[in-house]
Amino acid sequence: MCIVGGWLVLFCTFGFSTSFGVFQDYYEAAGAADSSTISWIGSLQLFLTFSIGLVSGKWYDEGYFRLMSIIGTFLIALALFMLSICDPSKYYGLILTQGIVMGIGNGLLITPTLSIQSQYWDKKLGLALGIVQSGSSCGGIVMPIMLDQLFKGKAQFAWGTRAVAFLISGLLVIASFLMRARVPGRKAGPNAHKESVAAIKAAGLDVPYVLYDHPILFWRLLPVYDFYLPLWTRLHGMSDSLAFYTIAILNAGSVVGRIGPNALGDHIGPFNVLIPMCYASGILVFAMFGVTNIPAVVIVSFLYGLTTGSIWRICSVRLGILFFFTAFSDLFGTPIQGALLGADNTFWYKAILFSAVGTGSTFLIPARWMVARRRGTQLT
Repeated sequence: MCIVGGWLVLFCTFGFSTSFGVFQDYYEAAGAADSSTISWIGSLQLFLTFSIGLVSGKWYDEGYFRLMSIIGTFLIALALFMLSICDPSKYYGLILTQGIVMGIGNGLLITPTLSIQSQYWDKKLGLALGIVQSGSSCGGIVMPIMLDQLFKGKAQFAWGTRAVAFLISGLLVIASFLMRARVPGRKAGPNAHKESVAAIKAAGLDVPYVLYDHPILFWRLLPVYDFYLPLWTRLHGMSDSLAFYTIAILNAGSVVGRIGPNALGDHIGPFNVLIPMCYASGILVFAMFGVTNIPAVVIVSFLYGLTTGSIWRICSVRLGILFFFTAFSDLFGTPIQGALLGADNTFWYKAILFSAVGTGSTFLIPARWMVARRRGTQLT
């Protein structure tokens, strides 16, 4: 049941975060601020979600999984219900609730939720993590469509947000009952701070680990597909409805990518799956130069979701440390891409080249070689 609880948490946290584009359009139409300023709400939420992973990972090791589950659920529910009574034209309330409070709540839930799966799974950990992480992809399909329909229907912003708040709160409560730590935590001793610093230092000196983490850091820094695919679709003369559903199509591919390649990685080694998938994602970014019709948009969006979905397999190692550094990629990635596009969103070749060249795939090759030598096997 732990895997079901984990799936629900990722559905409600990352799944909701991927729906920020719906809020972005609504806030911009309401006059809260310009698009660049509004985008910082989503960036700040993701920054806090990941950066708190360093702390929540430590608290998880010390046995505070249940407490973090309760506090995280409460903060997310509080953020959503308070957001529902905010004026969408007033920026300060939006960034406080959706950016700060919800980001902290997400951070307290996600790292422990992924970490606890290792207590239940050993040989099939990759498959288990893939299933859990597919919850975020499913949420990325359902949440934006649901919010868009609620905001445009009779519910409007207030009751639309409130309806989602009730749904997410209920699912997170169910998830907290389904997940239970099997191994007691190790309480912090008098040298806890020194041990934490030593663990971070050891991770920084572990060359294969550092190389292993680069693809996800670069991927989160260069989100040309994740955030700007709908805009790119509209600028090529395609309908607004297709532009809206491109992210849902991408997330549908990500469902397959999170489960299939991760399961395969349990048998032939995660590096042997990650390396071709990372290179494929870089090639698909270059494909944006030639995709100008609807069938091509659908196919490329699905394939990009499939290839990038497998990248999260690396999160099973030193999760909190990785998430902390990923936070800075999420904070600055979207503004960098926006700056490359320019004020009139015409300089796409800069953003595309920057994303494709910076996938970080090449770092995996020496990392795989080092780990293979260390373990004495090619199944790495």
